[in-house]
Amino acid sequence: MMPPVSKLSRTLGLLACLLGSRVQAELPSIRFDRIQPLGVVAGQTVEVEIAGRDTEEVNALWFDHPGLKAEPTKPGKFKITANAELPEGTYEVRLIGRFGVSNPRLFAVSHELSDVLEVEPNNSVAQAQRVSLNSAIDGVSDGNGQDLYRFSARGGERIAIDCQAQKLDSALDGNLILSSAGGQILATSGDYRGRDPFIDFAVPEDGEYLVTVHDLSYRGGYPYRLLVTTRPYAENVFPRAIEQGKSAELTAIGRNFKTGQFLTATGGEPPLEIVRFPFTMPADLSTTGRFVFQEHPTVHSVLPTAATCTLDGCQVRVPVGAGALHPVALVAAPGPVTLEQEPNNEKSQPQRLQIPAMVSGRFDQPRDADWYSFEVPETGSYAFEVYSERIAGAADPYLVVIDEKDNVVVEFDDYGHRINAFDGHLRDPYGMTNLQAGKSYRVLVQDRYGRGGPRFQYVLALRRPAPDFHVAAIHSENPGPAGTNLARGGSAFLDLVIHQQDGFNGPITISAEGLPPGVHLSPTVVNNNTRGVVVLWADSDAADTQAAVRLIATGDHAGQSLRREVRGTTRVWTEPNLAASQPMRELVIGVRDTAPYSLKLVPDRLTVEAGKKAEVKIVATRHWPDFREKITVIPLGFPGNFNFGSFDIPSGQAEASLVIEVQANTRPGEYTLAALGQAQVPYHKDPKANPKPNTLVSAPSQPVTLNVTAPPK
Repeated sequence: MMPPVSKLSRTLGLLACLLGSRVQAELPSIRFDRIQPLGVVAGQTVEVEIAGRDTEEVNALWFDHPGLKAEPTKPGKFKITANAELPEGTYEVRLIGRFGVSNPRLFAVSHELSDVLEVEPNNSVAQAQRVSLNSAIDGVSDGNGQDLYRFSARGGERIAIDCQAQKLDSALDGNLILSSAGGQILATSGDYRGRDPFIDFAVPEDGEYLVTVHDLSYRGGYPYRLLVTTRPYAENVFPRAIEQGKSAELTAIGRNFKTGQFLTATGGEPPLEIVRFPFTMPADLSTTGRFVFQEHPTVHSVLPTAATCTLDGCQVRVPVGAGALHPVALVAAPGPVTLEQEPNNEKSQPQRLQIPAMVSGRFDQPRDADWYSFEVPETGSYAFEVYSERIAGAADPYLVVIDEKDNVVVEFDDYGHRINAFDGHLRDPYGMTNLQAGKSYRVLVQDRYGRGGPRFQYVLALRRPAPDFHVAAIHSENPGPAGTNLARGGSAFLDLVIHQQDGFNGPITISAEGLPPGVHLSPTVVNNNTRGVVVLWADSDAADTQAAVRLIATGDHAGQSLRREVRGTTRVWTEPNLAASQPMRELVIGVRDTAPYSLKLVPDRLTVEAGKKAEVKIVATRHWPDFREKITVIPLGFPGNFNFGSFDIPSGQAEASLVIEVQANTRPGEYTLAALGQAQVPYHKDPKANPKPNTLVSAPSQPVTLNVTAPPK
């Protein structure tokens, strides 16, 4: 009988067709596509199979926690051991090979469960694989088929059946069917958290039960991790915001808490239990721009999203038993938090607020409408923001502000950036509007589709503008995932995506910490823009290495210095119709081989008057003896008020003049700019091959920072 992990090998040919080709030919770029199984129980060892692109000589794995270790067993396979003390959660694993360090894939570490590998054939009731309760089953979807599992349960038990796929970077669009041994369907589930299904099963009587797993479109080759467990399982907590540095009592709702306290059941589902516990919000999350998570926030939407790049806060695990499954996201509030108070369902019964306000609310029932009233202390601009998708609150809220005469002042809905490989667009409303002192206003918050229930929570913020920013960085290769690797003597760049909060429009400087020896990043200034690039480069004698680095963004508003972590993000899948990105704990870079050429702008700093031209030299160094062709130079992510026309550095020439036009209306200040070189380079993976076909190789230049001054009056 063929072991289940081999399904991954059987589908590699199909995946190669599905994943598509790169936008342009480049040098090899290591990419991590699949790991199977998707997890392990702490204290145990599991053999995994990996698949990807340009994975030659992958002989080690990189983890974001020292409690995970790996040793190669055979090509494409590793044994992963999880330390018994390793906290439950998800972790990042990367490949390390000839072409550097790859993008991450997620790997789950579980407690109090037993690891089970799927055994084929299990495609029919008669072939259903027998498993025990409190198992984590690692399987792979069947093309045009399904996987069946059989378990025994006692009447009165409560079982969570959780099919984790999107949560662990698998593109499976899972469906679950729960049935009796006689074939009667008892429950079904599709998109519960993102595309992952979930069934909450109150066992009616002793007996055997069947779980069926299949992809919605019956695609094969996609891994999943199926939990069948009686462990405590949290749905959410309330409130969802706590003032940073302060303590509050949280009320958790979920399953198997064993407290004997229940919510009223809704929609025919088993009633959820309640447990209360204290929690202290760390004191520095909103002031440093951090979101600390135990499980990667991957299931906030139908597809993975980088939406949490604008969330300051953390996750909390409900302290029942050894800790409940499914940690819950909390907002770190800059000030006191108000709890929503019912009844506030009518505009004639609004809950009174004082600005600034942060309210933790919920849509208790379908069609629940939450109204609030307030007066503004002075005429001017005010910001409104709702957190729901970012905290996995399940709702798609919208927000409406009306005045004393019931006139609509403004309505806010979805916002967020969707740029190249980065997808941070979300269903949470945000915006600013002008209001007048001495007048009363009411604000409505409601789910766009009138849904309600225990899962539909939100946090509402009303404030005078507090200019701030959040910065995310993502590898520039598009459309697929990729690692960030530098060749000796060469360079690479990251796209920067900037969310400017409440009118912030000042310069932001990006710097790096923890760069390995021989790797550089000059302070990079992004001035009043939502996009930018940051360039890293390696010395020609830099050693082969890989290292986790930190990017820091600093700015200033009204004399107050702001220092924020740059949130690393990664593209999740390669399929063009599954554009999705998600947060990373670590930004890891690698150094390998030697670059064919490099570009440098000289000098690296220059002062220029707005409306005039800045002239710098672009110096080309051809590191490969057999590379002599021209290098075409184009702008790399230039702001709209800077420009130069593309040109060539001819074959045999080492430098050229680069003239940057600075428009007359350019705001004075510093701007960091880089150019992009493109050239046809002879290359073959086998260095002894002859002849070597030409390959298009792109390389960013080392940057220049222009200090733009105002024209004389």
